[in-house]
Amino acid sequence: MRIPRHPTLLKRQIDSRVRQFRARGPLLGASLVRIARTCRSPGCHCQTGTKHVGNYLTFAVQGKTRTVYVPLDLVEEVRAWIQEHRRLKALSREISALSIARVKGHVKARKRRKGRS
Repeated sequence: MRIPRHPTLLKRQIDSRVRQFRARGPLLGASLVRIARTCRSPGCHCQTGTKHVGNYLTFAVQGKTRTVYVPLDLVEEVRAWIQEHRRLKALSREISALSIARVKGHVKARKRRKGRS
């Protein structure tokens, strides 16, 4: 992202991103992983061939990683929730960067205005 120097452009970009900063649906701060496992049944095909595949959410709770099974019919919906969380997180980073640039540029703009009067 290119950060402009002019205060008006900065304000315009911040306002634009703040308007976009609305959740379009549920959001989920986790990762979706696909895990292949073997079960404990001695005669099962997974002991020698294809393993059982499942989708799981991984997320941290008080510094510890937790996993939750995601049923197949919910996988696409959960992916959309995770994507929405990532979109809002990226927008938040952009708004912060633009706001910092606006604060830094405030002093320079004030000095410029003083010099013109």
